[in-house]
Amino acid sequence: MNFTRNIVTFRDLEQATIDAITLFGDKNTKNVVLEKSYDEYMEGFTDATTGEARRGFKDVVQELEARFPDPAAIEKESDKKAFAKLFGEYLRVENILQNYDEFASLKELQTVDLTDASAVEAFKAKHYLSDEALTELKGITIPPERKVQDYRSTYNDVRDWLRREKTGAEKEKSTIDWDDVVFEVDLLKSQEINLDYILELIFEHNKKVKSKSELVEEMRRVIRASIGQRAKENLVVDFINQTDLGQIDDAASVMEAFYSFAREVQQREVQELIITENLNAEAAKRYIATSIKREFASENGTELNAVLPKMSPLNPQFKTKKQSVFQKIAAFVEKFKGVGGQV
Repeated sequence: MNFTRNIVTFRDLEQATIDAITLFGDKNTKNVVLEKSYDEYMEGFTDATTGEARRGFKDVVQELEARFPDPAAIEKESDKKAFAKLFGEYLRVENILQNYDEFASLKELQTVDLTDASAVEAFKAKHYLSDEALTELKGITIPPERKVQDYRSTYNDVRDWLRREKTGAEKEKSTIDWDDVVFEVDLLKSQEINLDYILELIFEHNKKVKSKSELVEEMRRVIRASIGQRAKENLVVDFINQTDLGQIDDAASVMEAFYSFAREVQQREVQELIITENLNAEAAKRYIATSIKREFASENGTELNAVLPKMSPLNPQFKTKKQSVFQKIAAFVEKFKGVGGQV
């Protein structure tokens, strides 16, 4: 059974509600407790508590498309920061608007063929829209889903870049202060897609596209927009390139084929990792298996030390080797968590 969450406005009770809230708080309490209207979130409003002007969805989208028409082309650090702040603002206001039926209608309108009169009439009937209301809805710009995926991908790229590059000497070289940038990870996760959904998309898109290169491009876009699945990009791409998808009859069979493929790759790569890094094989397999089960690798405890080649902790190379091995195992876990199998 599916349940939907809506924000309901009891217009005739608004003043009585405000009076009741104010009675048990201060005069600004109502501004914290009561949601703003859909129009205010779309057009912008002034926060009565702080006096701060809050931009609406329309203005945020307009600036996004004007300043960053191609998010993949962002190179300068100052532009990365500006984009991260702006798209974070987009995620926050979009997250609030998801609760409104009007916004759901606006998003659904993007999928309607406006040249198909019967489809338009069905949409109007479903959402109880007059011709005037439909015209107003059509006048609102909303980024296409593919563009939002590109924005999310770049946002994730910037976050990963900052976490990876802005340390040590690189941090000292930078003149950009990132302290006022908050990455909205929880909001990204709230719209996260799982691996099975991606595999279903592979099956569906394979029936529509003309070549594997097009399919790969589309799946890269979907995967890069995801926090949890980004590490599996090459694994999924290799599966597409090495599998005759035309011989697979349904999505369930695609999933079965992928998990079988991924487990074979997992077995091969764990052996390569052990040999390349000269690890203690049994300890490494135990540590990696435990890490995959809990879905992250940990440096705590003695498990990681037991994995390393025999080396005194006093050896100047010990710390460097330990960190290098840990990073490679952590990346391995991110890539293969959720695919099952034994290492």
